[in-house]
Amino acid sequence: MRPAFKLVKIPRCILLVATLTMAALAAAQVETIDATARGTSTQMGRIVNVKVIIQQYSTQDERATLIDAFKKGSNQGLVQALEKMKSDGRIQITGTVGQAIAYASSTSTPTGRRIYFVTNRLLRFGEVAKQTRSTAYNLTAGMIDINDSDNSKSTGVLYPAAQFGIDDNGQISINLFQNPWELTNIIDWKPKKEQ
Repeated sequence: MRPAFKLVKIPRCILLVATLTMAALAAAQVETIDATARGTSTQMGRIVNVKVIIQQYSTQDERATLIDAFKKGSNQGLVQALEKMKSDGRIQITGTVGQAIAYASSTSTPTGRRIYFVTNRLLRFGEVAKQTRSTAYNLTAGMIDINDSDNSKSTGVLYPAAQFGIDDNGQISINLFQNPWELTNIIDWKPKKEQ
């Protein structure tokens, strides 16, 4: 015997709210930046593809939290603060599973925008098991200069295994396990603006 199904009328206000919610989710502002990362110095000749997906930019309060964490606990304090932050996007590098971006910011420049991002680096099993020196370089960071008038002049740099420190002049420095990677062939897939 088949069970009897009962039709339920859904009030129009619930249908309207559900429709508006789905429309808002579909219109969420997601920016995707594709680039080619070229190795420098000892990684010369190596090339990987990089995709940076930014769902939202970090707030000034989040920036202040990271600065405060760095002042109190240097690189490890920054790592711990980043672990507690919600994801602002994702970075995908060929040959890795990718990772969530914990902090992303965008500032205006005379030619367009400069985007900074930083996240905790996923340590590989071999690094941890062998307790290699690279485990201390537990951040991935980068900077992308978007040139809105001439896309071929957009540039960037990726720091795949980094730690932050303070130099002799009291300025924040980025210490690298190996070398920075140059970002080229940058394509900014900005979300379309409502008209």
